[in-house]
Amino acid sequence: MNKSELIDAIAASADIPKAQASRALDAVIETVTSALQKSDQVVLVGFGTFAVKERSARSGRNPQTGQPIEIPAAKIPTFKPGKALKDAVNG
Repeated sequence: MNKSELIDAIAASADIPKAQASRALDAVIETVTSALQKSDQVVLVGFGTFAVKERSARSGRNPQTGQPIEIPAAKIPTFKPGKALKDAVNG
C-alpha cells in the first residue's frame, strides 16, 4: 500500500474527504518525525512504539575492495510493534 492508497483507506474508514485524510496523515507523519528528532518516543498503545536508537561507531569493510573503513555513529529510527498489532498480523 502506498501513501495515496492509505489516504483513500483513511478517508473511507473515517468517512471524511480525501483532502482531510491527506492533511491528517501528513500531520501524523510530521509529528512523529518531530518527536523522533528530539529523541522522544511515540507510543501508540496496541499499535507500537516509534523510538530512536543510538548506533555506535564501528569498523567495516568495503565489499568491492575489501579495504577496512570506519562507519560513524548514527541515530536510527526504529519501530517496535505492539502486542495487538502482532496478534492481528499472526492471527
